[in-house]
Amino acid sequence: MSRRAVRVLRLGAVPYAEALRAQERCVAAARAARGPAAGRGGAEALPAESVVLSEPAQPVYAWGLRGAPGAAAAAALRARGAALVAARRGGHITFHGPGQLLAFPVLDLRRRRLPLRAYVAGLEALVLRLCRRLGLGAARALPPPFTGVWMGDSKLCAIGVHCGNHITSHGLALNCCTDLSWFEHIVPCGLEGKGVTSLSRELGQHVAVSQVLEPFLDSFQEVFDCTLVSSEDPGD
Repeated sequence: MSRRAVRVLRLGAVPYAEALRAQERCVAAARAARGPAAGRGGAEALPAESVVLSEPAQPVYAWGLRGAPGAAAAAALRARGAALVAARRGGHITFHGPGQLLAFPVLDLRRRRLPLRAYVAGLEALVLRLCRRLGLGAARALPPPFTGVWMGDSKLCAIGVHCGNHITSHGLALNCCTDLSWFEHIVPCGLEGKGVTSLSRELGQHVAVSQVLEPFLDSFQEVFDCTLVSSEDPGD
């Protein structure tokens, strides 16, 4: 039985809002693949599922369904030179910026027969595989209600997802060489008393996003049992 194909969109360093727009086009394509016209014409060559990879080009604070900053806090964050964005995902406020890998998988959980909680566990598992590939065997996932991947009491990778009609969006943010001082102005993910770390800090050397992409994709294929296919943005 052939493995499921998943498109890979490598956006590079782009504004966070641009990555969100690319994601929404992928969600629309995944929904269209379920429609009566699915499989007709040239569209059948395009996999219905995708993963959008990017590195935020500018600093931005984003929050999910909970934890929007008040007016005074929002003004203070803007004064530091960051944009503010409300994102349709679970979770509280967090930071996205240069040196961070954003991965937005657009997967059809109904076709995969995969419960949402198992999907989130899959995201954690692929980051743990990546960490082992890089020599961070101490990385771990914590039991619910915590999500993400941790080094001790410091979060290395944040996870926040949205699932509409069984199609996923948003995903994870992995700190590679992120300037961690941006996290000092918020309570990241709403977790009091927890820290934030990066691959560069834990490995004691500079780890760029570009260095992480291939081992990340290898881990993605293993966890989600798929074959990755490079593709152009469906909106282009």
